[in-house]
Amino acid sequence: MTQLNSRQSPLLDIKDLNVRFKTRDGLAYALNGVSLQLHQGEFIGIIGESGSGKSLTAMSVIRLIQTPPGIITANRLNYNGLDILTASEKQMRRIRGNEIAMIFQDPMTCLNPVLTIGLQMKEIVSLHMGLKGAALEKACVRLLEQVGISAAQKRMKAYPHQMSGGMRQRVMIAMAISCNPAILLADEPTTALDVTIQDQIIRLIRSLAKEMNMAMVLITHNFGAVAGSVDRVIVMYAGRIVESGTTEMIFHSPRHPYTRALLKSIPSVAGQGNRRLHTIPGHLPNPLNQPRGCSFMPRCTQVMDKCNTAVPQLLETESGHQAACWRLHP
Repeated sequence: MTQLNSRQSPLLDIKDLNVRFKTRDGLAYALNGVSLQLHQGEFIGIIGESGSGKSLTAMSVIRLIQTPPGIITANRLNYNGLDILTASEKQMRRIRGNEIAMIFQDPMTCLNPVLTIGLQMKEIVSLHMGLKGAALEKACVRLLEQVGISAAQKRMKAYPHQMSGGMRQRVMIAMAISCNPAILLADEPTTALDVTIQDQIIRLIRSLAKEMNMAMVLITHNFGAVAGSVDRVIVMYAGRIVESGTTEMIFHSPRHPYTRALLKSIPSVAGQGNRRLHTIPGHLPNPLNQPRGCSFMPRCTQVMDKCNTAVPQLLETESGHQAACWRLHP
């Protein structure tokens, strides 16, 4: 795993990030007090159910949330010393793609179906790198080869529907790394791909990030995707971080009931026999009407009286390992 310098200033520094949405039914609390740091060359994974706030956190970083109806506030939301909340749109256009790139989860909806892969790649590379003519063509072909697409020159003339899901995702990765960004945000990059291709894509992203000394944030609901791929894991639930720690800590000594329930839900390689697969009862709380206390309380099997009245804060249980559960507080 990546060796980090604890004295190194973080590339990304987020403190108490909140995102609200104005709706006809009231204010939806989508993100609540999210804090994290990302250092150069570090790989972190953000995991949780759909709707837990993983993608919203990434979109806040590059300010892709429409405001209004969105309302973004934070004590600190800095990239490399720049305050993202107060940055001008011109500054953000320079950062997006050039310095912070994002791989979206569905390449079929991100790629234009009526334009060839080559035309779409040339538009991105030309915009950010200023290349033209033969140099632009050569750069795009080299990027496709870098992400493992064979016959790259021929593939430049293909349309998205003529490529497999895995190949389309490789094209999206090629576009994302074209400017050698400092941070790569990979938002569910293996959605709708079969298991074998999922593994190939995760390995490819990690290999490229390591080779280019990029920091990476891997957003997923799949624990298998983060195992052996990231340095730290952040577990989110209902817009909050409920646990964070090294990958080894999260897998071998999870402290939050939600993390333990997620890990217990993973099918065993040895098979379940006659046992039913473990599931977590209930569902995520409505962001318009969240519980007064712990948001996981309605689904938790270890509820205490205090869980109903106050939100638990992250507590460091050991060096580098934090969890937000009242049972861990003295």
